[in-house]
Amino acid sequence: MARWDPGAEQRLKRAALELYSEHGYDNVTVTDIAERAGLTRRSYFRYFPDKREVLFGGSELLPPAVARAVLAADPGAAPLTAVLDAMSQVGAQLVAQVEGAAQRRAVIDASPELQERERTKSAAISRAVQDALVRRQVDADTAELVAQLATVAFGSAFRRWIDAEGHADFGSCLDTVTDRLRAVLTGT
Repeated sequence: MARWDPGAEQRLKRAALELYSEHGYDNVTVTDIAERAGLTRRSYFRYFPDKREVLFGGSELLPPAVARAVLAADPGAAPLTAVLDAMSQVGAQLVAQVEGAAQRRAVIDASPELQERERTKSAAISRAVQDALVRRQVDADTAELVAQLATVAFGSAFRRWIDAEGHADFGSCLDTVTDRLRAVLTGT
């Protein structure tokens, strides 16, 4: 077997999703995943530090991508508008790369440990947005509130996109969530 097997990371992700779906997250080991993927346990750890991260690999790239998009947004846009536009752009890129999103969501929804990891990921996005807004000269309190609202909207739009099963693009899902958010905030 080659030291760095081409396609190994994707095979590990697919194997983990299959096994977690079949047996539940808590009942699957790293060895099980590696064997299903046709790799060794040692090979698994070249790509992921633990069995949880196989579902979250690459998520560390999302906060800086969102921050860059916020910083590049129209300088004259209101903070929430700038952030939602940035999240729409990044979300469209994200969903183009997502494989097995509904299956992944079901696995995460069934595990408190994975739900906590998902919340940690969302908090990192929120912090990145907040920092980018402060760099755009938005006061810290407003930046924090906008970042939290936008991160909730982003997560809700992503769930809506998954539920649409390919019948809606991410941008329209975010627009729907944004319209509801604005209606709630204005009482209309």
